[in-house]
Amino acid sequence: MCLAVPMKIISISSDGSTGSADFDGVKRDVNLSLIENPCIGDYVIIHAGFAIEKFNVEEAEKQLALFRELAENVSDEGK
Repeated sequence: MCLAVPMKIISISSDGSTGSADFDGVKRDVNLSLIENPCIGDYVIIHAGFAIEKFNVEEAEKQLALFRELAENVSDEGK
């Protein structure tokens, strides 16, 4: 099972096809070729290494908060 993760673009290659994205300090190289006009600071959904959709800031923050809550609940269960 794969999971699509919201991340923020933090760098873009000179040709615009790849870049780096961040989620709470976790950085990944991503393919940006499926996104129209990617910009540093954009929030995108990453699936299998590809940015597949842009998010507006408000929706991205909601999704990120849910991921953080999920991570906290999972780590609490392991105690």
